[in-house]
Amino acid sequence: MSIRDKAYIVGIYEHPTRLATDKTVPQLHAEVAAGALADAGLTKNDIDGYFCAAGDTPGLGCLSMVDYLGLRLKHMDSTDTGGSSYLLQVGHAAEAIALGKCSIALITLAGRPRAEGIATGTAPRQPSVPMPETAFETPYGPATANMYAMCATRHMHQYGTTSEQLAWIKVAASHHAQHNPQAMLRDVVTVEDVVNSPMIADPLHRLDCCVISDGGGAIIVARPEIARTLKRPLVKVRGAGEASKNQMGGKVDLTYSGAVWSGPLAFAEAGVKPADIKYASIYDSFTITVLMQLEDLGFCEKGQGGRFVSDGNLISGVGKLPFNTDGGGLCNNHPSNRGGLTKVLEAVRQLRGEAHPAVQVKNCDLALAHGTGGSLGTRHGSSTVILERE
Repeated sequence: MSIRDKAYIVGIYEHPTRLATDKTVPQLHAEVAAGALADAGLTKNDIDGYFCAAGDTPGLGCLSMVDYLGLRLKHMDSTDTGGSSYLLQVGHAAEAIALGKCSIALITLAGRPRAEGIATGTAPRQPSVPMPETAFETPYGPATANMYAMCATRHMHQYGTTSEQLAWIKVAASHHAQHNPQAMLRDVVTVEDVVNSPMIADPLHRLDCCVISDGGGAIIVARPEIARTLKRPLVKVRGAGEASKNQMGGKVDLTYSGAVWSGPLAFAEAGVKPADIKYASIYDSFTITVLMQLEDLGFCEKGQGGRFVSDGNLISGVGKLPFNTDGGGLCNNHPSNRGGLTKVLEAVRQLRGEAHPAVQVKNCDLALAHGTGGSLGTRHGSSTVILERE
């Protein structure tokens, strides 16, 4: 069964905080849920499906949040694939709705890494439970920034990609963030600013890395019949795909991501091509993340990502593929270190015509949101969602 046109996104909300010293994680989940319900014109009693990621919820995860939110459900899902979880959950919610398991699904994300002083990206990642596949990695203390830097180094070696080309991704994000009053970094930067910023993990500079923020967001997905009764623009889920990329018995290739599989699945279900997309929300934990995913999703040939992003090609109103018009993880926010949900939020705003006028894409009727969770240098999950304005 296809989920094409079987579900609509009817409510969205992004928490305005970027530093939540006075809020708990459950409170953030509740506040974003309330915001999305208000946006949709619904109440919590209308919700019969709940979706979250196990790693972003306290206590017993999904069960604790259902209790805290006071929900009575027919269906729930706490699949966790890191930063790609919430795009994957949009697809899972659409599947559940298409199968009749629920009618109105709520998806929430919340976290406080900034308030808690978590050294995201630069501290070694140690698994809570030792796993055989990490036995040869853990002794070297791999950190997120190091692993992405290895991908950038390999891409540069194999395809001639340059630091200046990567910098254009940050430049584009900053051009958009200047119009977002909630963005953590609103100053427009130049290529020179990026390549002259301090080195974090060669060849990635500080401005090649995303921000660390608290906050969260929520999405409400509903059956078509319900969506048409609400006084909101109609945004339907046209297609979705998910995949994982692993170590594959040592056959490691650092130059591509799981988007090579999740993207074609989503495009096939949607019945569209990369050239049809008017706007793209691309997960941007680092600049290299964006460049690799653009190639893998088919927006340019493998190895041509550097040329594709240069000269402002990602800037709304200037380039041919506007991306992350809220400033993305590079400039706006990266709540709970998992920015996949925010990619859906901005895609919906674009399709509704509710993005900031300075970055709103003209005649935006087809958008893509894509996320990566885990590490490009080791193992990660990828999820792609294609949305359409009816």
